[in-house]
Amino acid sequence: MKLNLITPAADRRLLDDGRRTRAMTWIMAIMLFLTVLAAALGLATLAGASVLDRQITGRLTVQIVDANDAARARDTQAALEALHHAPQVARASEVDRAALAAMLRPWLGEDGADPDLPVPAMIDVDLKGGDEASVAEVTRAVQAAVPGVRIDRHERWMAPISSFMQIIIALAAGLVLLMATATATVVVLAARAGLDTHRDTIEILHMLGSTDMQVARLFQRRIALDTLVGGAVGTIAALAVVGFVGKRLASLGSDLLGSITLGSGDWGVLVAMPLAFALLSTVAARYAVLAALRRYL
Repeated sequence: MKLNLITPAADRRLLDDGRRTRAMTWIMAIMLFLTVLAAALGLATLAGASVLDRQITGRLTVQIVDANDAARARDTQAALEALHHAPQVARASEVDRAALAAMLRPWLGEDGADPDLPVPAMIDVDLKGGDEASVAEVTRAVQAAVPGVRIDRHERWMAPISSFMQIIIALAAGLVLLMATATATVVVLAARAGLDTHRDTIEILHMLGSTDMQVARLFQRRIALDTLVGGAVGTIAALAVVGFVGKRLASLGSDLLGSITLGSGDWGVLVAMPLAFALLSTVAARYAVLAALRRYL
């Protein structure tokens, strides 16, 4: 199928209603603005979900709760030795008390740094694999060395956040598909309206020997150009919004929110959307016009 987005001057004189009076360009600008925002949300959330999955898969936290400092230190050392000897463990290290105090400060204030406060000892563990068998083996080894130890799996308590992010990704993908469908529908309606408006002109073209395909090309070029121009305007506006929101998220200092970013490939997908929608509009206009010409003319 031959695509030509440059409408010759004769075609514009033949079918154009006047660029200022056409709403097609602005409709497409709005369509692309919303579509690019939805796509950016989905792509950024997908990147954040991937980072989250890498961070929580195969990660454990071992907590040793004992009010007696000496007993807590002894149990911590025993747990570390058991972890270091476990073949499933890639890394195990005790969390510094200063780091724990910083984590507790929002709730306890400066009392979180009080040396007399019985803060549990915590050990961060990275496993070589995140399968259930590895987790069970490590859990048994640590509990055998330190009975009553508490082991938390990051994947378990972060699962609701991961599930929510997957819902956001699916919702964004659905919105993009919905906007693409709406765009094709608008193009079909615009093409049919153009046929009704220029019915007399099209009949004269047929009498002069023009084929249905030649008439369809007049409409598809015009609609494709309107889509490309309007889509470029909408995409530029959407990218400006995405850049602003991205900077605001980065300034929050949150590791999770900071991971919701767009890579170079994601930006390329967003920039290519006006071309994709122009192609979609061209195909929709061609088949709509050809179907209408065969039916009515």
